[in-house]
Parts: sequence; structure tokens; C-alpha cells
Amino acid sequence: MALTDEDIKAIEKVQPLTNIGTAGHVDNGKSTLVQALTGKWTAYHSEELKRGITLKLGYADCIIMKCPRCPEPECYTTNALSPEGVCRRCGSKLEVIRRVSFVDVPGHEMLMAIMLAGATLMDGAILVVDASREEPLPQTREHFKALEIVGVNRLIIAQNKIEIVSKETILENYRRVKRFVKGTWAEKAPIIPISALHKVNVDVLIQAIEKVIPTPKRDYTKPPRMLIARSFDVNKPGTPPERLMGGVIGGSLVQGKLAIGEELEIRPGLRIVKRGKVEYEPLYTEVVSLKAGEVDVKEVYPGGLIGVGTLLDPSLTKADSLIGSVAGRPGTLPPIWDELELEVHLMERVVGMERMIKVEKIRMNEPLIVNVGTATTLGKVVHVRDDHVELKLEIPVCAEEGARVAISRRIEGRWRLIGWGYIK
Repeated sequence: MALTDEDIKAIEKVQPLTNIGTAGHVDNGKSTLVQALTGKWTAYHSEELKRGITLKLGYADCIIMKCPRCPEPECYTTNALSPEGVCRRCGSKLEVIRRVSFVDVPGHEMLMAIMLAGATLMDGAILVVDASREEPLPQTREHFKALEIVGVNRLIIAQNKIEIVSKETILENYRRVKRFVKGTWAEKAPIIPISALHKVNVDVLIQAIEKVIPTPKRDYTKPPRMLIARSFDVNKPGTPPERLMGGVIGGSLVQGKLAIGEELEIRPGLRIVKRGKVEYEPLYTEVVSLKAGEVDVKEVYPGGLIGVGTLLDPSLTKADSLIGSVAGRPGTLPPIWDELELEVHLMERVVGMERMIKVEKIRMNEPLIVNVGTATTLGKVVHVRDDHVELKLEIPVCAEEGARVAISRRIEGRWRLIGWGYIK
């Protein structure tokens, strides 16, 4: 049954229906910006906390609110900035507009596969640049191209760290960013100077989110389909058997809706070895709990990052072991591909390095990293013909024919984004 606009607005106040990514070079303050908007620090793994950088996908939700009396952009805030629910300027009761979910991706060059996986979940993005440095920096360029490749076409540029440089430097680097996006898909993207640390101009950024990244139109009547971006064993060591909980998968629905009690198929699924040969078998389970952010719900919709409790043995979901899989109603999922035939489009230059070297043609027997959906796998080139390439995959992927694939090559010891393709 189709949902009315009123239904969607009601759901949107409980569950985020929009995923907003934060992208850009490492150390540009992406996680600090997400914390300013949501009150949550997305880097919470022990290694992330020690090193001060994002290593995995981080995510956090917030409620966008608006004062009915104050002018724009001062009227915009979030529940983290105004936790008491009243306007800090005039004392009026704030109106809830919607919940949104932020996907914070790593900015380090060695973690582009994770960035690409996160980008597939984004309905729009904030590209965070550094007002004190000569942008675009290498990973800023690479993230910008990655957003284009996976199909993100709604962008806001946040020029962060304005508190540490002069007005003249801010303007000079603003003009550099303006020249960088001129003539591209993001030419009209607003560039907003902010200080995430001191929460300066964050209201202007929220206003831009409302104007540039609306809640997408989705088809809620299709069978549910979820891209898995995380998977967990939530049981603490020493938990007695009778209190063990099943494995949890996290990610986003891209179509349909999902309710407690529904059956799930997960593909490619479980890796097994038969007579020395590696095979993958789909997993089947049942939805026993659902979370939209930190909120327990009975059903979930596309958009936002969701957690799905299952009856799976938690050993199958621990340590993100199901990342890249696709979940949905049994019998409705795309095919599993051991080999891919791609129509390939290579970039002219490698954009993620200090010097932009020419992208050479793909060669026979060359290893390539491919990203499709939230899946990352290594493929060996077994056939090349003009702009068509056939790959033998190390780990199979579940994807529709025609799906867009990002392609990376190992250059000077790093996997670098070199182009994209479509599954034939």
C-alpha cells in the first residue's frame, strides 16, 4: 500500500528517511562536524580513538528543528544544539521538521573501499574542506569523484576551520574550491564557511541541508532490500547460553519496508569449503528486532541507518563479517556474480595523489578492486576488449544487472580510484 505525504512526514519524525554523508580529506573535521550536529562522536572503536581518525563507517542521527518566529537561517537548529526543545534566541517552542542520519566515512587514502561503501548509502553529501589549506587536497578530489561515480548528486561544501586563519586566507581558499567545482556536476553546490569546533554558521549549514538534500521519493511497495554496511555480535563475553542474542546486521533499506517477524535471505551469504573449493550459500533467518538509530521500532523504511536483530548464530555476524551482503525477502534478491562483465569508463588522471598521473588502460591478468553497493572484492582481469572487461572475483557479489561499479588499481603501493563501470 502506498504511503501518503502525511504518513511519510509522521514516520520521518520517528525514523530518519534521509542519509547525509560527510566526505573529504583526512583531518578536515568531518567527525567534529557530525558531533556538532548530532552530539555524537562517530569514531568509537578503540583504534579510532587512539589514532584520532575514522577507520570504519560512523553514523549518528539528529532531529532538525525550526523556530516559528526567528528569521532564516537563525531559525534552524538540531536537538544537539537545542536539547531543551526551545529557541535559544526567543524562547519559542521549536517545531520538529525531520530526523536525518549522518554517514561519516574515512578520509584516509588507505580506506577508500570503506568510503565507497558508505557513499552508496548517501542521498546527499557534505564535502568538508579545510579553510586553512590549499584545497582541494588529494583525498578531497578522490572523494568528490567517488560521490559522482556512485551517483550522489546533491552536495553541500562546508569550508571548515575558519577560526584558525585570516579572512583573506579563507577567501583565497574559497576561490580555489569554487574553481575546482566549476564545470562539474557540483558547480552550483553552496560553499559555506563554518567552524565545527565552535559551532559557527552551523545554522546556515542546516538551512542548506533543508534546501539541497530533501527526503528522496521512494517506492515503499517493492519487496524490502537492505544493503549491509555493518554486522555485529552484541553478546558480551561470558553471556550464558540462555541469554544469548542472535546476530545483528546494520545498513540501509533501498526499497520497500521491513517489519518484525519477516523472513530474510542474505546473499552471497556464508562462505564454506567443499572438497577444497570455496562456495557461498545464502543465509536464511527472521527479523526479531528493529532499531532506527537508538529507537526501537516495529517496521523500518528506506533511508536512515537501521539495525536488524536476527536469529542468526552471532558467530556469522561478528566483526563485520557480512559487510557487502544484501538482505531481503527470500526469492526477491539480485543474482550472485562470481564473474563480472563490465562496460568500463576510465578517468583521465588518478585524482587521489599529490601528482595526478595518467590512467593507463586495463591489462590482462591485472588485479583490480571493485565496489558495488556496500561490497568490496578483488577481481582478476580475464578478458579485455575495448571498453569491456571481464573479471574473475575472489569474493562474489550480489547486484542487479546494470549496477554501477567503482574500479580501483594498485598504484605506488595504494589502491587508487581509476574509473567506473556497469554490470553487463
